[in-house]
Amino acid sequence: MKFSLKRKLLREPKLRFLITLVLMKFIRFLLFPFTIIYIIVTSLRNYFFDVGVFKSTRFEKPIIVVGNLSVGGTGKTPQIEYLIKLLKSNYKLGVLSRGYGRVTKGFLLVDETKNVLEVGDEPLQFSRKFVNVSVAVDENRVNGIQQLTNTEVVLLDDAFQHRKVAAGFYVLLTKYSDLFSNDFVLPTGNLRERRVGVKRANVVVVTKCPSTIDEQEKNDLKQLIGRYYEGPIFFSTIKYAAVLQSNNAIVIQTLDLSNYEVLLITGIANPTPLENYLLGLNCSFKHIKFSDHHQFTEKEITDLKRQFDILNSGNKIVLTTEKDFVRLSDQIENLYYLEIETNFGNQQQEFDDLITNYVKKDL
Repeated sequence: MKFSLKRKLLREPKLRFLITLVLMKFIRFLLFPFTIIYIIVTSLRNYFFDVGVFKSTRFEKPIIVVGNLSVGGTGKTPQIEYLIKLLKSNYKLGVLSRGYGRVTKGFLLVDETKNVLEVGDEPLQFSRKFVNVSVAVDENRVNGIQQLTNTEVVLLDDAFQHRKVAAGFYVLLTKYSDLFSNDFVLPTGNLRERRVGVKRANVVVVTKCPSTIDEQEKNDLKQLIGRYYEGPIFFSTIKYAAVLQSNNAIVIQTLDLSNYEVLLITGIANPTPLENYLLGLNCSFKHIKFSDHHQFTEKEITDLKRQFDILNSGNKIVLTTEKDFVRLSDQIENLYYLEIETNFGNQQQEFDDLITNYVKKDL
């Protein structure tokens, strides 16, 4: 009887999640000796770059880095898009990424002939969305910048730890629900380097803040971050589009999602804000999660289509993120995505001025 009860309890999703969480924390605690080794290695690496033992290359054109100290999704893609929109009208703009998950090597310009496997999902998204911006991939960022000859300003995606490039301006992102100042270095925590690495940043942006955040909470967060950083701190929220985008001609208003039964498919690091947003719209959805940058197999696509077919409602759609749409739009019909953008609220002009003043000064 007791054994049967235990088996029943273990089938409860919330209980399984809690057990998994406890086990993961225990395993991370056991890995602490490896954390010490990781700290020593990364600290020595940064020191050698700081004193010039390791070479950093500077460029005459303005180079802006967007990155983070932690692994996982902090909102780099919408932040890059924000900068593109801010600068593209006045400058010949280039965006350089390593092209995470691609099967190719070396420098590649991203255009309409490329696919996800060749260049990665985020660079392909940038290229399709901003046709007059030069988008490229290269794991060697120095070489990549050198190849982007027809540009006046270059944005480096996820390159805060890529110290072979000495950029002129660093935007460091940290997630509201998982501040770097409360975290620890891998593998015990999620940080790629020690918290003092934030001192290389010109600006820190606390991303994915709730829309209800007030000045008192902002000041509290500034104090936490201020233990390691003395520069300007900004707070951004996610703003969702009013209309869904799709690979068909049927228009759906975001506020009308409550009228649909939704199969939600995500392959991003942190889908929780999207889940919460849909719940706030009283949207009924079934969520199938994959890992960040997941490359979907034929079998998985077939299974996803089957999952859609067995939804109860006749009024149903498949919804995904913009990044996942790049990978899925050619394989699933009537696929929709909810476009997002970074919103700085009443700090927007101040943030914009920091960026534009740097670019003007460095040209």
